[in-house]
Amino acid sequence: MHRRRRTALVLSAAIVAAAPLLTACGSEAHPGAAAVVGGERITVAQVQSRVDEVRRAQRAAVADETQYEQVVARTGTLNRDTLHQMVLDRVLDRAAGDAGVTVTRREVQTARSGLEQRAGGAKALETGWLQQYGVAPQRLDDSLRLQIEAQKLAAKLNTDTSRPAFWNALSAASGALHVDLNPRYGSWDVQKGGVAAKTPWLRDVSAPATQQAA
Repeated sequence: MHRRRRTALVLSAAIVAAAPLLTACGSEAHPGAAAVVGGERITVAQVQSRVDEVRRAQRAAVADETQYEQVVARTGTLNRDTLHQMVLDRVLDRAAGDAGVTVTRREVQTARSGLEQRAGGAKALETGWLQQYGVAPQRLDDSLRLQIEAQKLAAKLNTDTSRPAFWNALSAASGALHVDLNPRYGSWDVQKGGVAAKTPWLRDVSAPATQQAA
């Protein structure tokens, strides 16, 4: 029986302060690239496409233009946060792969079904994920897979996602991938806000809804 893990809706200041640095030199020129991770480019166009998905979903979810403008104002760092999340996802995949951790489609669907029941339906879950984490509805399954992957990696390391052992694994994976960010998106550094964007994969999908909202 796994010990109960405290859930987290976002990275708390304490976790950020305790997390090791995931750094990148950010000094190499890669025209058209927002980042290079493991020798593979994440293009500016790919980042913008993800941002556009979120903006379209946000626009569809609000009643009028004023409300939409307020939403946009609250998420003014969406471009930067989106790229950092995309990089973090690849770092997590590498760390999980190094540890022999995999996630099945069935696990994702089981987690989603449980969350939909707690949220009051599929639409409510999609809306909640969009509002809290900036995840477009079509990316929800990907977000859940990464969340489960993080939890399984932590379990494999006999730790949890707030502990140094977990972050050490991500730091090692980040170093192996030689993450290089375009300076316009900031620097790849957890402690200085590199992953200050909300990170839904740090939540416990098995927690009761009341805990998730705490």
